[in-house]
Amino acid sequence: MKYTKPTFRFLSLLAATFLWVAPSWGQSAYVSGAPSLSASSTVNSAAENTSTDDPQAIVTLHARVNEVNVLFIATDKHGKFVRDLSQSDFSILDDHKPPQAILNFRRETDLPLHLGLLVDVSGSVDSRFDFEQTAATSFLQHTLRKGFDKAFIVGFNSHSQMAQDFTDNVQLLSTGVHKLHDGGGTALYDAVYHACKEKFLKDRPDRPVRKAIIIVSDGEDNQSEISKAQAIEMAQRSEVIIYAISTDDSGLVLRGDKVLEQLAEATGGRAFFPFKMKDITHSFAAIEDELRSQYVVSYKPANFDADGRYRSIEISSLKKDLQVRARKGYFAPQQ
Repeated sequence: MKYTKPTFRFLSLLAATFLWVAPSWGQSAYVSGAPSLSASSTVNSAAENTSTDDPQAIVTLHARVNEVNVLFIATDKHGKFVRDLSQSDFSILDDHKPPQAILNFRRETDLPLHLGLLVDVSGSVDSRFDFEQTAATSFLQHTLRKGFDKAFIVGFNSHSQMAQDFTDNVQLLSTGVHKLHDGGGTALYDAVYHACKEKFLKDRPDRPVRKAIIIVSDGEDNQSEISKAQAIEMAQRSEVIIYAISTDDSGLVLRGDKVLEQLAEATGGRAFFPFKMKDITHSFAAIEDELRSQYVVSYKPANFDADGRYRSIEISSLKKDLQVRARKGYFAPQQ
């Protein structure tokens, strides 16, 4: 079929738009190296300045990547989730400035879950290892919905091993958990970095999802080639919330506890320090509840530049005695 010149230009523009402009999801799409952002509808075409006499003129599009999507939770002074708040109850700052515009605000209680369970199998967790395996399996059985959610299992000591790749089959996940064997050193940062990069950064779902890593570890890292800062950055780039359940049963506040808190806090997650065996099960239950109790806000930042630098996010409640937990920031794309 031979197209007329106007029709050819229209089809070229339509095709280029389809290829270059990514959708905006509740937990935004990965666009131009910035998983914290999604492409906006602001598209400038160089075709406007191209001679209309050339039917094969190249259409050049510049997608403005300037929409930020943030998941967060709100709790009262007793730590209970508050699920009936509105946009007017919050203050939002991006790079220390109010957003140019709030595009959307809503509760998100039923998004599909894409989870990574990272289990420390180093020698330091030996005393509670069997119980942790049982608690993790129970969590997966209660949390995952077949055909809707999915998870993967990684065991790590000085190296990371994929025990079960992404699946919604709880039996396969349970088998993966129970075939882990403890022993060796600990490379926690390596495990977090590679799980985020290889699984979540490449995870391009066709619908909104909630991404989270659950770490079961004492937080003591003595083998990693990756630094803690690099692991946190990759988690932020991948839009992963990190939850941590400490395996330390000493009753003391150790260095590893601080590490787990830092990983969780930077990504909008939470660290748990169960002292008794049964408290591990309670920690998994609290994570499940939190994953179903979040808000999402989408906004356009003020004075936004696609310069690749880190931009902070500050969300606070305007109501007394309410606490907000969200990731601390994101990396702008670099164009």
